[in-house]
Amino acid sequence: MSRSISRDESESDVLREAGQRTLHIGEDNPIRISSGHRILHHDGKCSRPHGHNYEIAVEVTGELIEEGWVVDKGDVTDVIDAWDHRFLVEEGDPLVDAFEASGDGDALVVLDHPPTAEVMSVLLEQRMLDAFPDTVSDVSVSVSETGELCASY
Repeated sequence: MSRSISRDESESDVLREAGQRTLHIGEDNPIRISSGHRILHHDGKCSRPHGHNYEIAVEVTGELIEEGWVVDKGDVTDVIDAWDHRFLVEEGDPLVDAFEASGDGDALVVLDHPPTAEVMSVLLEQRMLDAFPDTVSDVSVSVSETGELCASY
């Protein structure tokens, strides 16, 4: 049920009693990152190393903190930016050894699961929840790999 605000409440009272709020980031103007990946055990062309210009949108729900927001947008983009201009691979992919041998091991993000858009959305949500304050109750991330493929959890 929504809470109504009376005319005689102070702004401080209203903010203190604001309840859960949802911050939308990238809804109309997505956060963009460029990352490479491959789906190691795929039978088609996705088994080859390739890249995408991912578009990411995030919803964060929680209580307002003293600074007046649910979470700092910079904290959201910090989590996402850790994957920008990196190559995402699954643990056990021979590319891990190849990147490390070439001196580019820091360009890799090694995941426990195939780096699909679906997995990326779940892992970004978990990483954000781990990074955000306890006042955040829910995070939802959608990852668009192409104009035709978008995954959200």
